[in-house]
Amino acid sequence: MDTLTKYLAVAAGGALGAMFRYFLGGSLLARTAAPFPTATFVINVTGSFIIGFFLTLATERINVSPHLRLAIAVGFVGAYTTFSTFEWETAKLIEERRYLLATLNVTLSFIVGFVAVCGGIIAARKLEGVPVTDNASYSQFRMLADTRDPAQTRGAERDIQDSSIIKLNEQIPDEPTDAIS
Repeated sequence: MDTLTKYLAVAAGGALGAMFRYFLGGSLLARTAAPFPTATFVINVTGSFIIGFFLTLATERINVSPHLRLAIAVGFVGAYTTFSTFEWETAKLIEERRYLLATLNVTLSFIVGFVAVCGGIIAARKLEGVPVTDNASYSQFRMLADTRDPAQTRGAERDIQDSSIIKLNEQIPDEPTDAIS
């Protein structure tokens, strides 16, 4: 991928992410529950969900062009999420001696944002109608793959790999077998 097209993909995604962030920041969300920074909180949580959902689909389920991956994950989500704004608003709450709101902002943003990333990952995996497995199962499957079996090669359809992973996980409920360890 050419360097210029990488930058253009990030710029295009970033422009859309920044505009959407600006729109939400000026919406009713900005005035809801003031002085708590509701708009920033919602933007960070939805951005966490978007990146979890998109990158899971793009790396585990569907073939996404590198340009689109950069446009969305780096450009859109990078411009849309508001970590620096989150930090600024938290600092302002502390300067105003609103310690409870500052603590609430940090705690909720971290916990709910993390839950949103996990929710995005789970939603992306469920969208394909496959078991919600962790990426470690796929990595373990690839390490054990029989290169002579086309269904186990790196380019095989993911649903074929999923059925093998289910069998693999059924073999190891709590402890690995000799074939797996």
